[in-house]
Amino acid sequence: MKKPTHKIYLTTNWPAYNRALMSRGNIAIWFDPATQWYAPSKSKQGRNQTYSDAAIQCCLMIKSLFRLSLRMVTGFVQSLIHLCGLNWIAPDYPT
Repeated sequence: MKKPTHKIYLTTNWPAYNRALMSRGNIAIWFDPATQWYAPSKSKQGRNQTYSDAAIQCCLMIKSLFRLSLRMVTGFVQSLIHLCGLNWIAPDYPT
């Protein structure tokens, strides 16, 4: 039995090919300033939640996307928030 032959593709438009490869490495992450980053205070007994569920889910999604540890996620998200010009604080790793 013969092995299947692989197709050979010839690149004819190198500038477009190079631009496509560069755009694959582009990452755009932004935070909506209207997002409720901090949790609203509840009038229940016990400690109030500091960060909203959306903030924690955002950090956990970035953790799984980039395969980072929780401590690395804290620094990464804080730098993203700083780049966006927002006055938020990233959830710390025990949160």
